[in-house]
Amino acid sequence: MKLYHHLPAAARPMAATLRGLYLRWWRYGPTSGRLIREAQERERWTPAQWQAYRDERLAYVLHRAASEVPYYREHWQARRRLGDRASWELLANWPVLEKDVLREQAERFVADGHNPRRMFFQQTSGTTGTPIRQWRSRAALRALYALAAARTRGWVGVSESDRWARLGGQMVVPVERRRPPFWVWNAAQHQLYLSTYHLAPDLLQGYLDALRDYAVVCLTGYPSSIQMLAEAALRAGRQDLKIRAVITSAEPLLPHQRGIIEAGFRCRVQETYGMGENVAAASGCESQQLHQWPEVGVLEVLDGTEPVPAGEVGDLVCTGLLELGMPLIRYRVGDRGSLPTEQTPCPCGRSLPGLGQLHGRSNEMLLTADGRRVFWLNPVLYGAPVREAQIIQETLDRIRLSYVPADGFNSEWSRRLAERVRERMGDVEVTLDPVEQVPRSVNGKLQMVRCELSDEERASVLERKPVSAGSQVRAS
Repeated sequence: MKLYHHLPAAARPMAATLRGLYLRWWRYGPTSGRLIREAQERERWTPAQWQAYRDERLAYVLHRAASEVPYYREHWQARRRLGDRASWELLANWPVLEKDVLREQAERFVADGHNPRRMFFQQTSGTTGTPIRQWRSRAALRALYALAAARTRGWVGVSESDRWARLGGQMVVPVERRRPPFWVWNAAQHQLYLSTYHLAPDLLQGYLDALRDYAVVCLTGYPSSIQMLAEAALRAGRQDLKIRAVITSAEPLLPHQRGIIEAGFRCRVQETYGMGENVAAASGCESQQLHQWPEVGVLEVLDGTEPVPAGEVGDLVCTGLLELGMPLIRYRVGDRGSLPTEQTPCPCGRSLPGLGQLHGRSNEMLLTADGRRVFWLNPVLYGAPVREAQIIQETLDRIRLSYVPADGFNSEWSRRLAERVRERMGDVEVTLDPVEQVPRSVNGKLQMVRCELSDEERASVLERKPVSAGSQVRAS
């Protein structure tokens, strides 16, 4: 990204396209078509077929993890030395893996025979906002993206050749810039990438113009961000957009958001669920039922380490089934939710198991004095030597960053963190507050981003209340 930002504007689409080619090479290959067709066929499997598939795959993953992954192998060896003869073939006998352990010992989760330098590296922020490093094999990535092709765009009638847009948290241009474009074209993936950092009221029509000019038919991103564009389209009475589908991710899709987005873009809205560690995934069908992707992982709902009854809310704990190079067993993903009390047939006809209520992530948007809404501040902490952190907006011009320092934190890191916040929030006062532990919410979660603005401050930025989809449709 540093290299990208030093390029002249005319060269940035080429850089984005080169990155897109690299990602396509990892994610798709000669087998992708077959993998997509097989994923579609499995959507009609009987419960017995699914049970046999999951049992066989889970047994293989558990055996491999216990015998070939250093962290897990040493765990089971230590238990055996203490006389523990519990079988690793039973998932319930495995410990719950917490994010801190994975964060601090990531390399020890890479299986024997896999060289991290030859795997795809990525880091995710997790709910604590501090990076989690992960290495992926090409086989697992291609299997995952085949599932995504079948059950996201495939379910909403969007093909691989259609133009689509991602409204996301990468900083396309510096935050202080006030003239478009705030987006970049990635020709390799037919993708228009739009930054969420410039969603100020006076700039929204420019985003909609870009969707029109690039002939985008599918828009993906955070529902809270897409809602803003839909509201802008409703207010302006836009009839020139050709969006056929909106796919939301990273946040729960609220009913009022669905209504506004459907009205603003006059298309179907599909909700999806997943996380960077890719140990569980789900997508919504035409009946608005979230269906799990059983091939991705086994999902448990726990209270601490004890299972909770179906229908009750607990921590989501997932065992990945796709990635053999870095398997994660009983990983607490940081979200809360529930499983349905019963698996009734869905009107869509698919046999994929349903996913119940999702409480989702608890990040909040922040507001800037010039009217922008900032949704994605996790990159502020990428690479920083902190164990956990919380970004708090105390006033429109004051941000507090509370953090638990790790080895290597120094004054230079203080300067860099403050600079990163200002890159995204503008000219604000940044206070860095080292603490022993960041306070948790009532449900035990660490909320990485908190907005503590008064109602008056919010009103000064949000010039009008959210648009009522129904009234706007009637007015038009």
